Amino acid sequence: MKILGKSLSTLINLVKTKQISAHEISEYFIKRVKRHNKELNVFVTEPERHEKKQEGLLEGLPIPFKDNFCTKDIRTTAASQVLDNFIPPYDATVVKKIKDAGGVVFGKTNMDAWAHGSSTETSDYGPTKNPHDHSRVAGGSSGGSAAVVASYLAPAAIGSETAGSIRQPAAWCGVVGLKPTYGRVSRYGVIAMGSSFDCPGPLTSTVEDAALLLNIIAGNDPYDATTSSQEPVDFRQELEKKKKFKIGISEDYMELADPDTKSRLTQCINTLSQMGHEIKTVKLIDPKYSISVYTILQRAEVSSNLGRYDGIRYGNDRSKFGEEAKRRVMLGSYVLSHGYYDAYYKKAQKIRRLIIEDFKKTFNDVDLILSPTTPSTALKLGDFEKYPFSAKRLTY
Repeated sequence: MKILGKSLSTLINLVKTKQISAHEISEYFIKRVKRHNKELNVFVTEPERHEKKQEGLLEGLPIPFKDNFCTKDIRTTAASQVLDNFIPPYDATVVKKIKDAGGVVFGKTNMDAWAHGSSTETSDYGPTKNPHDHSRVAGGSSGGSAAVVASYLAPAAIGSETAGSIRQPAAWCGVVGLKPTYGRVSRYGVIAMGSSFDCPGPLTSTVEDAALLLNIIAGNDPYDATTSSQEPVDFRQELEKKKKFKIGISEDYMELADPDTKSRLTQCINTLSQMGHEIKTVKLIDPKYSISVYTILQRAEVSSNLGRYDGIRYGNDRSKFGEEAKRRVMLGSYVLSHGYYDAYYKKAQKIRRLIIEDFKKTFNDVDLILSPTTPSTALKLGDFEKYPFSAKRLTY
């Protein structure tokens, strides 16, 4: 049976109706990984064969995880040499939920080291190449998880996002990337970058598959006090509802986009209008302030979270940190230091609150806001160094 290109939902139905076995599907993907991973560099740790039959909705189907999710007895590095030999003694909550649903951990995907980056080029294990053009990056920091789906080395994958790290690589690789609301999915067992920002989420080939995986991984977790106590809806059922939406468009966000990206989005807006959805112009706080606020707050949280990696409790010592990690620790320590805390960190937190309230107010008038996922298409390998603080590096 032909497997290539079939969605996760389709594969589930094929296994359920006994037209093919989960073992055959896994063998198919393992062969593809052996054939293509050397060129694409999608996996930090390649998948191993699993002979045990799995029960549950996912029927033993392979799901790769970004390498910042702790996986019991499987190496977890966060793409940094600091954790090169780290073997977690437990599973992250998201991993456990996928396993409980019958899924199999199908290797660990490449990423920017510690999730510091937007291109997977800061990985200590080399960059992941875009499956559509090997001279370009896959995006980041969940570049490996996006590329694994785009190259069909697995039917779906799990990534994490702090500020675009699922959606941007998904856009650049041409797949579906979903960042859930903060607190909807547990962060327990995810190697933290920015604790008040991090959100695990799925990367898939279809919207239905994204809803399917979100149904599995969403929900309250006693191990993560930031998870919402509100019961999640059935996201797949929500897709079946027919509704006309009021869609907000912000000119400030449109202006950031390259001409081709803006043109394609305009086509999308016109199509939605023809379908009967109402298009409304909205005014939001200029995104340049969001970039500045995020840069300050995220670096501050990085400096705190990386403080535990001293080579004493686990991992290698700090001499193994890459240049990007060092830069972020230094900047984060600076904005948190005496004499600068009020001027930078405290002020950034206040502006963050204003940005949140601005979005809340806007959502009183519209159901959703449509904007470019990222200002441009995938950059060439090495080009990110040319854009240290530009709009092309919105996902930092």
